[in-house]
Amino acid sequence: MFSTIARVFKTPDLRTKILFTLGIIAIYRVGVFIPAPSVDYGNVQMCLAQGDTTGGLYSFVNMFSGGALLQVSIFALGIMPYITAAIITQLLRVVIPAFERLQKEGPEGQARLTQYTRYLTVGLALLNATTIATLARSGALLNCNVSLLSDDGIWSTLLLVLTLAIGAIVIMWMGEQITERGVGNGMSLMIFVAISAGFPAGLGAIWQTQGWRIFGLVMVIGIAVMMLIVFVEDSQRRIPVQYARRQIGRRTVGSTTTYIPIKVNMAGVIPVIFASSILMLPQILIQFNMPTDGTEPAGWVVWLQQYFGTGAHPLYMAVFFFMTIFFTYFYVTITFNPQDVSDNMKRQGGFIPGVRAGRPTVQYLEYVISRVTFVGALYLGMIAMLPLIAFVLIGADQNFPFGGTSILIMVGVALTTIKQIDAQMEQRHYEGLLR
Repeated sequence: MFSTIARVFKTPDLRTKILFTLGIIAIYRVGVFIPAPSVDYGNVQMCLAQGDTTGGLYSFVNMFSGGALLQVSIFALGIMPYITAAIITQLLRVVIPAFERLQKEGPEGQARLTQYTRYLTVGLALLNATTIATLARSGALLNCNVSLLSDDGIWSTLLLVLTLAIGAIVIMWMGEQITERGVGNGMSLMIFVAISAGFPAGLGAIWQTQGWRIFGLVMVIGIAVMMLIVFVEDSQRRIPVQYARRQIGRRTVGSTTTYIPIKVNMAGVIPVIFASSILMLPQILIQFNMPTDGTEPAGWVVWLQQYFGTGAHPLYMAVFFFMTIFFTYFYVTITFNPQDVSDNMKRQGGFIPGVRAGRPTVQYLEYVISRVTFVGALYLGMIAMLPLIAFVLIGADQNFPFGGTSILIMVGVALTTIKQIDAQMEQRHYEGLLR
């Protein structure tokens, strides 16, 4: 293993890319701990010690900011505005025909869509920054009645909003620089770093509160979960496609056989993010409708608190599980179009052996995708439920590290990055990184 790593760093251009990537990551991690202007760091630490900032909205958003949200740092928004903008842009392809045409125009159309994603990221960053500044000003951000700002004047608040928004834009820029000049997908690596930064604290909390036996059990479960994710993420259903002999200019191309790879988990982690985001709405309603004068909350607030307040209730778990399955089918439906695949095959003279071209091919592809997606949806639902199950069985909080969105993203990004390094190694040597 060490000889393989040494061989990677002996390749000059690959070494430069890796060091550039590590440098950007180091700058990002430093920015996480730089307080934003007008923020009273002493009040932030006091509210963190007194307030309830675990689970639900806090754990989800803080996870994607690498802990910067609860520190109210210059990178408090993290990568969330870009993630939201990218998902919205992708969904708009189904609604707006112009976006669908751009998707089919190749690199030029993709560049236009990327530019639209950047514009939307800026707008969402300003909106999110305004929300955080308002909550910090009132103390509601950390469930504390003390203002987190040393100066809550209008100009100081505007400076805070502008700083948080620029911080999100800088993170987006750094991610794009990694993609262009570094190794791997920059945005994915930024998310990977943000999530992995919370792993030591999560494991340390389990060791201190549950003891070494539960800690050992969590580690065993974590290794098993990672092995399952690696197995499923690399699993695919290969549909054979045969191309007949055809004339291209003066050249005759003989018949060839290839395949269409249908991944078991085509949707990635998007369904879990969708389901988690929607189930955060009841917790936001609870937070903003809980009376502060000691009076009893309204009946509907009590009902939401009982069933959707902590995530430990069976109704919450069932809704989360079935929403994950629903969004898996929904996302696969809008990202994989069997009709387009069938038309492309027909234009290039390809066909699936034993299946007629045209409508029968579309029906066959829909049949295969629906069954493969069912397995992927159950897999996503099971992985997403792990933190909630751990919360009930071993008393770990919902920051349980080996489950849900966090472990899916980390393993997926790690696999993709390693494969990219391996491909670059194979271009320069006979042996790659993987054997």
